Amino acid sequence: MLCPKMILIDLDGTLIDSVPDLAYSVDAMLARLGRPPRGEAAVRNWVGNGVERLVQRALLGTLDGEAPAADFALALPIFMEIYAENTSGRSVAYPGVREGLDYLSGAGYPLGCVTNKAAQFTLPLLRDLGLLDYFGTVVSGDTLPEKKPHPAPLLHAAAHFGVAPADALMIGDSVSDVTAARAAGFRIICTSYGYNHGRDIREANPDAVIDSFTQLRTLIAPAAR
Repeated sequence: MLCPKMILIDLDGTLIDSVPDLAYSVDAMLARLGRPPRGEAAVRNWVGNGVERLVQRALLGTLDGEAPAADFALALPIFMEIYAENTSGRSVAYPGVREGLDYLSGAGYPLGCVTNKAAQFTLPLLRDLGLLDYFGTVVSGDTLPEKKPHPAPLLHAAAHFGVAPADALMIGDSVSDVTAARAAGFRIICTSYGYNHGRDIREANPDAVIDSFTQLRTLIAPAAR
């Protein structure tokens, strides 16, 4: 079993299904721009790299590419305004998340949340869903100049806890999390249900894949006292 000295956890697609609020905000933004909606199924494949990339993808209707600069400059503040008012009303913690967090915190692990979501959305979302108090640090997408898949956010959180990367574990849902963890020297567990642009996360070769946070007690031993 794993016995790290610190555990970092991604937010969207790992702890919380935030797509319903994101999809609502995307379609409301597009309606204000006089464009047709994209729908929740499309948005589910586009999230995970920050709101800027989500807005680009919503404008284009595809995963890759860059929208015209003028279109993006007009759309982004509209999305930010709408999402600020619709950050948590439709979002839910995945089944088993609270039980898993209770196990990890009760087992003595320092926990941090590391996400590409901007702080102005991250903190209210965690607070509104009753998850904020589990975490000793929160590193958002705009905390540092770099965001995942760059390793800097993970190393920043490890430094906060005074833990060496070799003794740290990341729990995420996407290839971005796996890439960041490997670059930082962390172990990595991924959820099977998250946002990985429609691809099976097992293709990224994390150390383990779980279907529910309740399985963490079978993979992670109580922390050394």
